[in-house]
Amino acid sequence: MKNKNKTFLKQFQKVKKIIFFPVFKKKISYGFLKFWRWNWKTIKEFFKIFLFASLVILTLIVIDAITKSDLFSVSEEEGVDTASQISDTIIKHLDDNYFSYRDKVSDCNVMDVQLFGDLYTYLPNDARDQEGNNIQDIVSADDLIGIITEAKNDDKIKAIIMEVDSTGGYPVAAEEVANALKGAGKPTVALIRQTGVSAAYWSSTGADIIFASALSDVGGIGVTTSYLDNTKKNQKDGLTFNELSTGKFKDTGSPDKPLTAEESQLFMRDLNIANGKFINQVAVNRKLPEDKVRALADGSSVLGEAALQAGLIDRIGGFAEVKKYLEEKIGEKVNICGY
Repeated sequence: MKNKNKTFLKQFQKVKKIIFFPVFKKKISYGFLKFWRWNWKTIKEFFKIFLFASLVILTLIVIDAITKSDLFSVSEEEGVDTASQISDTIIKHLDDNYFSYRDKVSDCNVMDVQLFGDLYTYLPNDARDQEGNNIQDIVSADDLIGIITEAKNDDKIKAIIMEVDSTGGYPVAAEEVANALKGAGKPTVALIRQTGVSAAYWSSTGADIIFASALSDVGGIGVTTSYLDNTKKNQKDGLTFNELSTGKFKDTGSPDKPLTAEESQLFMRDLNIANGKFINQVAVNRKLPEDKVRALADGSSVLGEAALQAGLIDRIGGFAEVKKYLEEKIGEKVNICGY
């Protein structure tokens, strides 16, 4: 029994030497067999890329085989036409699903600008997702001016339409957009859809002509900085506002402290200045007497028909009427970018 064990041990040692035989003075490592230590995330990513590449190569091989077979016995010219049609179809699919209208290769001759949502000078960081898409109902003067400038510098673009559906925003942004339209150097149209009031209306006055539906909300000439006062609620909740400022007006407007009469006067001083600028710009841009605009500047909006009678807009209409106007203006069929 002992001799048999010794024989077995000798044989085992021989097998062990063979298995662990050194190669190039290094022992073979069998650590890779411990699959629980593998980086499975990296492996998955590798196989994803491998499978995708394999699929692309297989598709190309199949297409090549089919085009060389008798199924497609076409002339060289017909082959080129077929390839061109396939290419056009692919490009159209990419345009429709993956590119914005500004990225498209198009024969459009009228640029579309959309003032939708609250108007800011720029988009705050939290207004975009990780892919850069706008996730809030906000539009920036920077973006609008960028599109207007692009249209201004593009010889293929003969006119600009600014669609408007907004309850307003900030006065500086409104002034910037209006000035950009005024300096476009090409026919410009503002088309107010559901709503074009306050800063959105101010922006619209920079266009050569304003269209609106008979049911659109228009105007809203006025300025506000009203806010909610939390002081009574804070008292009820047992919260105390600790005033720590280097100047007595530094924390003016904080919702957690009462607004004093002196602070209210400061706000109204600035509001009146901004409102005066608003009234002046509407009068200048719309070629209206300033007294008439001032009489309209009670902050209220009016429907399209009343806005037309007051001189706040020029025509009642929608896209069809705007296109007809522009075709007469530029002397050619209108093809709006992105439509």
